[in-house]
Amino acid sequence: MGTEHSKNEERRSMVFLRKGPKLPAWEDALLAGREPKSLLKRGLRYVSLSLIMKGMTSTPDFLWGLHEVQKLNLSRNQLVVIPPSLGKLDRLVVLNLGGNCLKCLPKEIGLLRNLKVLFVNMNCLKEVPAELSLCRKLEVLSLSHNCISQLPLSFTDLTSLRKLNLSNNRFVQIPLCIFALRSLDFLHLGSNKLENIAESIQYLVNLQIFIVENNNIRSLPRSLCYVSTLELLNVDYNAIQTLPDDLYLLRRLRRIAWNPMDKGLHIAHNPLTRPLPEVVEGGLDVLFNYLRDKKEHN
Repeated sequence: MGTEHSKNEERRSMVFLRKGPKLPAWEDALLAGREPKSLLKRGLRYVSLSLIMKGMTSTPDFLWGLHEVQKLNLSRNQLVVIPPSLGKLDRLVVLNLGGNCLKCLPKEIGLLRNLKVLFVNMNCLKEVPAELSLCRKLEVLSLSHNCISQLPLSFTDLTSLRKLNLSNNRFVQIPLCIFALRSLDFLHLGSNKLENIAESIQYLVNLQIFIVENNNIRSLPRSLCYVSTLELLNVDYNAIQTLPDDLYLLRRLRRIAWNPMDKGLHIAHNPLTRPLPEVVEGGLDVLFNYLRDKKEHN
């Protein structure tokens, strides 16, 4: 009897030892007895890991040991904090933190020197760490749908940045550091609180898509007319009454556009003074001819 009891106790001990420390329920379900590295997927370009919509309220500890990962998707969870351990994943090229509850980013994000694409849209950020500017290879950055009102001046160092989405934030003016980003070809500042566009917009010499819809902009600067690369200019839903006479210089704008997805000039829902509303209805060629004639007779 005593011998049988001792054997049962030994079996229980062995089972306990094999199981090891108990993981949180959701993390245990995620691994389901597997090695963390088994979650990695090896594609043609990247070693990736997707933990999208896992109901996570914190990041799993095993994540920071997966040094091989290059593409990490933690979007659409309930993450409140990203720990400093993020800096250990220094091979990351693509990082998606969108759709969480983040109020800040760790300064260690600046250690991700290979990062090219970063999504932190749909969070609760009020500021962006200056250390992000150390990610000199960054090409695509989305900070849309946050509570940001300014950017650090060090952003001028992001010279490889091509696409920047700052829509649905609290910007009252376009941050000055943006005008130093000469590689930008896409800039979205829609649904902010902008009242004007600075003359410095002319320094964005590669800008093709510029969206500032749904702001409080009252006029367009003349210098905007010299951004000859523009193919889409969206100023819908503003307070614009007049247009600069040199707007006809934007020859890559092909039409008055009504569909949000179309390239061209979007200028609907502005209190344009007459005869501009009727001229706009005639199409872009009619508008440009009107502005050209107006300039010649002034």
